[in-house]
Amino acid sequence: MEGGFETTRERIARLLREVERPLTVDEIISMLQLNATPREVYEDLLHLAKSIHAKSGGSEVLLMEPPRCRKCGYVFKDLGRPRKPSRCPRCKSEWIEPPRFIISRR
Repeated sequence: MEGGFETTRERIARLLREVERPLTVDEIISMLQLNATPREVYEDLLHLAKSIHAKSGGSEVLLMEPPRCRKCGYVFKDLGRPRKPSRCPRCKSEWIEPPRFIISRR
């Protein structure tokens, strides 16, 4: 880090290493006061997952608690990329608990 400047991804990574519980994208945006959309932060998390694993030699990993339907309990386990689904495939509810993220040491 030159001159103490951190990129948005570095700030997100630092936050997710320091927290005690997984955070939603909205919580990340709020806590870091980011001027970013949820979609942009989901993209940052996708890139972070790869770089954290590579830079730590596999000793750190970005974990995602998957989104879940608050109405029927359906868990979205097979997402290709991190995001908040718009509706439940089982009951069609739009009441979806967003995914949560944290960085953990193995």
